[in-house]
Amino acid sequence: MNAECLFCAIAGGDRPAHVVLSDETAIGFLDSRPVFKGHVLVVPRAHVETLTDLPAELVGPFFERVRSVAGAVEEGLAAAGSFVAMNNRVSQSVPHLHVHVVPRNRKDGLRGFFWPRVKYADESEAETYAAKIRAAMK
Repeated sequence: MNAECLFCAIAGGDRPAHVVLSDETAIGFLDSRPVFKGHVLVVPRAHVETLTDLPAELVGPFFERVRSVAGAVEEGLAAAGSFVAMNNRVSQSVPHLHVHVVPRNRKDGLRGFFWPRVKYADESEAETYAAKIRAAMK
């Protein structure tokens, strides 16, 4: 854990988040500035900045969690698909490895790498989205 890292603080329970997945390998929570509602960030519990910093023995288990979250986002939100992406250093707003899992539907307005951002109406609406995804986790 890195005392100055926002995602480490969330993983450690020191900062609030709408958590959809939490285990010894990873934590998944709603992005506070989602591309679309239900946009989840999946981060390893260990503080690593980039994919190349993630120990080889954690790559498989971490991406199993990403895969599960992608399925839960699609099922829980009745999305037609999902967009799964990660940045390494450039455009990485928090220097802690994180994978974006964004619900997608046809004609949803997402084009290329222009990511418009939306807001939840309030904490209650955010929690409703998180609960739907949690319920679909397998």
